[in-house]
Amino acid sequence: MWGIIPAAGAGSRIQPLACSKELLPVGRRLDGSVERPKAVSEFLVERMILGGATRLCFIISPGKADILEYYTSRYPGVDVLFVVQPRPLGLCDALFRAEAIVPSGEPALIGLPDTVWFPEDAYRALPDDELSFLLFPVPDPQNFDAVVADEHGRVAEIQVKSATASSSWIWGAFKLPALVYRQLHELWIARDRADEYVGTLVNAYIGQGGKARAVRAGTQYLDVGTLQGFRRAVELLSASAETRQDTTPAPQPEPLHHAPAS
Repeated sequence: MWGIIPAAGAGSRIQPLACSKELLPVGRRLDGSVERPKAVSEFLVERMILGGATRLCFIISPGKADILEYYTSRYPGVDVLFVVQPRPLGLCDALFRAEAIVPSGEPALIGLPDTVWFPEDAYRALPDDELSFLLFPVPDPQNFDAVVADEHGRVAEIQVKSATASSSWIWGAFKLPALVYRQLHELWIARDRADEYVGTLVNAYIGQGGKARAVRAGTQYLDVGTLQGFRRAVELLSASAETRQDTTPAPQPEPLHHAPAS
């Protein structure tokens, strides 16, 4: 199974930096008996491997050679591929740069490399045979992509950075079979590649009869792509080991708003 990691973003919310934002040190790891800084993107990589990924594809911009150098030999036994997005044309454009490498009949994991979330094994809660979003409760859904779903977990709508978001649950990662990956790619092309965000494309996919599942298995979500999120992540991960943080109860969100059952 492939883990697809879009890492071509400019990181404008937290620049200027001396490295790609995906390599920001926010935790610590052991290199043998030596403690070293841990890049934020390593949290996603480890979660993908725990979720079953045996191959990783980083989509990077031409100026992010530091990511290539960092990950070329980081995880023995895991194949790593790098694909270049020549221009910053949005998340959908980045994700579909890897479409050709995912074999038919094989699912793929997708996540954002400037985030840290718990529990670390949450990818395992996602099914292999349908488009499924891993949801997390947050107090500020207007800053993310809020997912509206019915009582059966069927996604009705993704509200992209909406000031009037009606759900406190956002997607932080997702999984999809190769067939759905290609269907979304074809739909994106048919829509003149106008969708920058996954949410608007998935809304169109659902509007044409496609299905997506919401899995509320996440407990805590940190966006390290902002200065505030970076500070919070450093404080949280410096306070104790990651395994301890994995059991920390998440702040309770507002009551979940369900979409009317269809």
